Amino acid sequence: MKVLVGVAIAVVILAVPVLMYFSYSNSEITLRNQVEGQQKSNAVTFDTVWKIISGQAQVAEQHKDAFEKIYVSIMEKRYEGKDPLLSFITEANPNFDMKLYEKVSNSIEAQRETFKRDQKKLIDLAQEHKTLCQTAPGSFFLSGRPMVEIKLVTSSRTEKAFETGKEDETDIFQKKK
Repeated sequence: MKVLVGVAIAVVILAVPVLMYFSYSNSEITLRNQVEGQQKSNAVTFDTVWKIISGQAQVAEQHKDAFEKIYVSIMEKRYEGKDPLLSFITEANPNFDMKLYEKVSNSIEAQRETFKRDQKKLIDLAQEHKTLCQTAPGSFFLSGRPMVEIKLVTSSRTEKAFETGKEDETDIFQKKK
């Protein structure tokens, strides 16, 4: 009986590390796959952001061009042989609707916010993976595994600011002086 109890204890002692290894290994693989999936999702989001913004900007530009053609034509025909300044003041004239530009502006903000949220999710997943691999007891079982690498999309301006530790640009419209 003592031998049976001893064997059972030995099996439990050996089984616990094996089960822990599988548990940590599965967790690491799950996180690695989530990071890879999120990276692909971010690429799709980024592509969608630019397609939406580009499409809306093209529609707004087309609207502006069409309005300009129509407006010029209307005004030329309306004021043939008349004093255009006096007539212009007293008559109702077509107005250019700025709603399309507002929509583009709102879309830019909303789409950028969506992309930022997805980038943060990717950062969080990579951080979770790093913590799992570097803290005990996970580090005992996962020490040889490489950290996941993520690719964040930023701008040259942001990279320069973080490289130098300075961001002195105050002209948000970057008009030439």
